[in-house]
Amino acid sequence: MAEIRVFPLACVVQNYSWGKLGLQSEVAQLVASDDPTAHIDPEQPYAELWMGAHPKGDAAIRDNRIPQKTLGRWISANPACLGAKVKDAFQGRLPFLFKVLSVRSALSIQAHPNKELAAKLHAQFPQHYPDANHKPEMAIALTPFEGLCGFRPVEEISAFLRAVPELRALVGEVAAEQLEQSSASHDPRGVSAALRVCFTRLMKSEKKAFVDQLNTLVQRISREAADGQDTSGSNGDLLLRLHAQFPGDIGCFAVYFLNLVRLEPGEALFLAANEPHAYLQGDCVECMACSDNTVRAGLTPKFIDVLTLCEMLNYTPAPSSSKIFPAVQSPLDPSVFLYDPPVPDFTLMRIEIPSSIKLYLVSALDSASILLVLRGTAVATSTAAASEMSLRRGSVLFVSANESLSLRLASPDGMLLFRACCLL
Repeated sequence: MAEIRVFPLACVVQNYSWGKLGLQSEVAQLVASDDPTAHIDPEQPYAELWMGAHPKGDAAIRDNRIPQKTLGRWISANPACLGAKVKDAFQGRLPFLFKVLSVRSALSIQAHPNKELAAKLHAQFPQHYPDANHKPEMAIALTPFEGLCGFRPVEEISAFLRAVPELRALVGEVAAEQLEQSSASHDPRGVSAALRVCFTRLMKSEKKAFVDQLNTLVQRISREAADGQDTSGSNGDLLLRLHAQFPGDIGCFAVYFLNLVRLEPGEALFLAANEPHAYLQGDCVECMACSDNTVRAGLTPKFIDVLTLCEMLNYTPAPSSSKIFPAVQSPLDPSVFLYDPPVPDFTLMRIEIPSSIKLYLVSALDSASILLVLRGTAVATSTAAASEMSLRRGSVLFVSANESLSLRLASPDGMLLFRACCLL
């Protein structure tokens, strides 16, 4: 029998509290569509679908002809499936973790360490930092998606410091004035240094001080909103929304420092190491280096590490528009849109097959890849699968390096697929 090198996966669901509930969640919808026998609890959050071989969510192999029951074990036994370059560069491990996220309430104010800091944190505090690897990541919106990402232009932060006395009280008069002066001097290093001081002073505020100021601010904005006043100068709508989710949390003040970024379906965010961010709401596919390391400082009941976060952050201000990562249409295949970030660990492809195409070839790559079906149905054939496979919304396939897949489309509205791989 031919060696099976393409096979379907049953992927792990993470039920984090911030996830959308029941079938409101894209994650739950994909699971239910792929497996009609799956039980979806309407009261349960379905936050993340993990498609990969990370130990906390190693996908199960859905092919009883394969002796290894999980993707991680199969890759360990068949490392050549990664492709020669990937196998050598990443010590025989799948270098990326592919996910779907369904966000109902805000995730923590967080950043991901670079490789050097990740190794150090893991050695010192393995219970809080379970991986020694860095975690750059990319999110591509499936529905309208909102997140906080990167520091706002200094002019915007300074305007908030003038308009929001409760914020200025926590940052302090001297630090606020230094930020305004640095902005006028047009010295990028001076701006970053002043911004670091302001943000660190805020995040290290004593609990009683920030809770008192936050309560005062929320009461003031609530009154102004009730009177029909414009609260946009205090970022009122977003502040009240986050305070309703995390009352009394220092992270609520981050809305004055971080950009609010809105993505339409197909638009992407790339989060390099040390980039402060927090997803707020919506559904996305996400790909990252194979790691689960997160440094948190607010909007969470989990372990927070304010000192590490404030030390590690990239304090380069930039407008929200600069955070949207462009997709490039492939010159070889007009159905493929490439999201190729400046890290070696992963690349994402969005494959939009129009209804006019009835037979489509998913091309071979010199990398293992994971394929997710978001829309449409097809019958997939591959010599490396040793049998036909039915694909529908929610289907997930592992495709070994240098293997192609022929899709015979069976849906009138074409197909939408996402493919995660590693293009070295």
